This record gives sequence, structure tokens and C-alpha cells, in this order.
Amino acid sequence: MSENSADRPGEVDVVLVKAGRTKIRYTGELLTDDGTRVAVRAPWAGSGVRDFGFVRFEPGDVFTEYYWRDRWYAVKEVRSATGTLKGWYCDVTRPARRSGPELVVEDLDLDLWRSADGTDVRRLDEDEFADSGLSETDPEAAAAALAALDELEALARGGDFAALLT
Repeated sequence: MSENSADRPGEVDVVLVKAGRTKIRYTGELLTDDGTRVAVRAPWAGSGVRDFGFVRFEPGDVFTEYYWRDRWYAVKEVRSATGTLKGWYCDVTRPARRSGPELVVEDLDLDLWRSADGTDVRRLDEDEFADSGLSETDPEAAAAALAALDELEALARGGDFAALLT
């Protein structure tokens, strides 16, 4: 990236790290940062279409992303280019860190999907999490990650999921 987002007011570079390497980096519009929660809006940053079977992320989709400095997850509201709500993709992560123009988030492999109507809630990538070895290398982080996934699932299935985003 040739220009620094510090030179672009209202923007932040989201850096998703996995296993010590940058998985993806993209620029989003900084909506709010209250010191605990950071909200960012960004277009789908992947290349092309990503079809999970239960949802498709595609060019034109808009993600409103919520990151916390004190929670082990991020919640991403996904809308189509026309504004139709597709649902929420939740990443289990270490708490987010913001340093100037960058928001750095470490992905811990576990994910959760909640459809727009709330009828489809599914845990994702538990096999990847088990294969990551985090339980052996950092058992406290592994326990926090699993607790975060359980919390997200409980909220998505009947808790006050919407309260996370207000």
C-alpha cells in the first residue's frame, strides 16, 4: 500500500494475522472507536466469490465489522451490494489492537455464522482450531477462544445478539 491511512482521515487499515503472518490487509472506513470497541465498514476484501454453501461473499458485498479490545472475537455484518442483510460472520480472535492507522487482529481459526433470520447458526473451522496446536502452545488462549465461541453461539441462538452491535 503506497499511502498511509493516517493521511486519509476516517480510514483504518485492518490487518488480519494468522499463525504469525498477515493473512489479509485492507482499508476500511472507521465508523467509531470508543476505546473498547472499534467499528469499520469495508467492501468484501477477498478476490472473487467465496461460496461457503450457506452464504456467498462476493464483490460488492459490504461488511460492517466490530472489533473489541477486551473480547476474543469480532462480528462482521454482511450485506449485499443492494443492502440486503446476508447475516453475521464472527471470527474468534485475540482482542484487537489499534496502533495509529492500523487495527491488528489475530485470527484463532474458530468462526461462527448466523443467518439474517437467525435460523442458521453454525460453528465453523473447529477442525482447523484443533490442528493449529494452540491448545498445546498457549492453553490459556485456547480456553479463551473456546469460551468466546460458546458465548457467540449462545448470543446467536437466543441471547441478545443485536446488543453486541449497538
